[in-house]
Amino acid sequence: MANFMVIFGAALLLNCLVTFRSSGMWKKMTGGSQNAEKEDAASRAKWESLLRKYLIVYLLATLSDWLQGPYVYALYSEYLYSQHDIAVLFVAGFGSSMVFGSFVGGMADWGGRRLFVVIFALVYAASCVTKHFKNFHILMLGRLLGGIATSLLFSVFEAWLIRSHNDAGLKNFIGKSFSWAAYGNSVIAILAGLVANEATKALPMIAIKEQALYMGGYLNPFDFALLALVLCGLLVMSLWEENYGDSSSTKSDEGSAQWYDGLRSAFVTTIRSQDILLCGAISSLFEGSMYIFVFMWTPALKVEDGEKLPFGLIFSTFMVCCMAGSSMFSILIEHTKGERLAVGIFAFSAAAMGLIALSSNQTLKFIAMNCFELTVGMYWPVMGTLKGAIVPESKRAAIYNLYRIPLNFIVLFSLLTSLTPSQSFTLNFIMLSVAAVLQTILMMRRGKHGLMESDSATSDLEAAERLLTQGKKEDGAEA
Repeated sequence: MANFMVIFGAALLLNCLVTFRSSGMWKKMTGGSQNAEKEDAASRAKWESLLRKYLIVYLLATLSDWLQGPYVYALYSEYLYSQHDIAVLFVAGFGSSMVFGSFVGGMADWGGRRLFVVIFALVYAASCVTKHFKNFHILMLGRLLGGIATSLLFSVFEAWLIRSHNDAGLKNFIGKSFSWAAYGNSVIAILAGLVANEATKALPMIAIKEQALYMGGYLNPFDFALLALVLCGLLVMSLWEENYGDSSSTKSDEGSAQWYDGLRSAFVTTIRSQDILLCGAISSLFEGSMYIFVFMWTPALKVEDGEKLPFGLIFSTFMVCCMAGSSMFSILIEHTKGERLAVGIFAFSAAAMGLIALSSNQTLKFIAMNCFELTVGMYWPVMGTLKGAIVPESKRAAIYNLYRIPLNFIVLFSLLTSLTPSQSFTLNFIMLSVAAVLQTILMMRRGKHGLMESDSATSDLEAAERLLTQGKKEDGAEA
C-alpha cells in the first residue's frame, strides 16, 4: 500500500517552498521588483483593499459549498433512499445547473452581480433547509435550488471581480487575484473538511417529526453551511459595490429588457467568436475531467486486500497540491505568457491522467493524481485571466454560464454510464489532450492578432477590446 503520509509530507514541503518563492518576502530578500513596487504602491494598496473585500465574501461562499459536498450522498443514504433514487437526485442537480444556469448569468449581467450574489446566498440557504426533510420531492427541490446556486457561484463572483479590477484600473492584478482566490479556496476546503467531520459527531441525527423532519448527524454540516451563507449575504451587501455587465446601461434599458435577452445576446456573441468558443470548449473539457476525477479517484486507489484508505489524509494532500499549483502560477506567470502556460498545464494534466489509467501501482497512481491537482491549482488563475481578456464584459456572467452547459453534459454522461476507473481516466486523458490542442490553436490565434505581444495584462485586455470592436464594425459593414 502507498505510504500516504510520506507523499503528504512531500506535497506540504513543496507547497511551503513555492509559496515562499511566490511571496513578497522572497522579492524583498532578493531585491527583485523593488523599484516597481515603490512606484506602484498606491495601486497595490488599492488592489489589496479590493482583494480583501472579495475574498471575505467569496471564501464564505466556497466554505458553504465545501461543507455540504462530502455529506450529500451520506445523508440520502441515511434517509434509506435507494441507489436509483440517489442517482436521480444527483442528476437533477446537474441538470438544473445546466438548464437554469444558462439564463441566470444573463440576468445577473443586467440585474447586477452583487444582487445576484445575495440571490445565490438565499437560494443555496434554502437548499440547505430542504435537507432536513425526509421527503423525496422536497429533497428534489433542494437539488434544483443547489444547481442554480452552483451556476451563480462559478460565474457571478468571477464576473464581479474582473469588472471591479477593470473599473479600478487594476487589470494587471487580475491574475494575482485569481491565484489568491484559488489558494484560499484550497485552505477553506481543508478547514471545511475538518469542521464538517467534527460537526457530524457533535449531535446524533434525531427525528423532530418521525419520518418527516430531522436534525443533527449528517445535517450539522448543512446547518454550518447555512450560517456561512447568511454571513456571505450580509457581508456582500455591506462590502461590495454593485456592478453590471454594461456600464452604459440605464434604468430605462433595464426596464425594457426581457429575462431571456442576456442569454440570447450571449449565445449570439459566443457562436460568432472563435476565441470565445475555444475558451469555452477548453474550460468545459478541463473542468469535466475534474468532476470525473472526483467521482473516480476512490475506486482507482482501492486495492484488492480491502485495506481502508485514509480519505482525510488523501483529500488534504490533494488540497495542499492545489495550493502549491496556485503559487506556481504566480511564479511562472512572471516569465511566461498565460496562453503558453495554459498549453503546458493541459499537456501535463493529460500525461498525469494517462499514467493513472495505465498504471496498476497504487503509489504511482497517487503521485499522478497529485500532479493533476497541481495543474488544477494553476488552472483556475490562468483560465480566469484568459477569460477576463477574451469574454466581453457586457455578457460575462451569461457566457460563463453557457460554458457550463457542455460541462454538465460531461458530468451527466459520467453519472449515467458505467465506466470503469481505467476507462474514466482514459476519457480524461483524451479530453485533456484535446484541450491542450485547442489551447495551442487559441494561443496561435491570439499571437496572430497581436494579443500576446505585451507583458502587461492591461494592454492585453485593451487589445482584446479593440479586436471585438473591429469585429462589430466588420459585421455592420457586411450588413
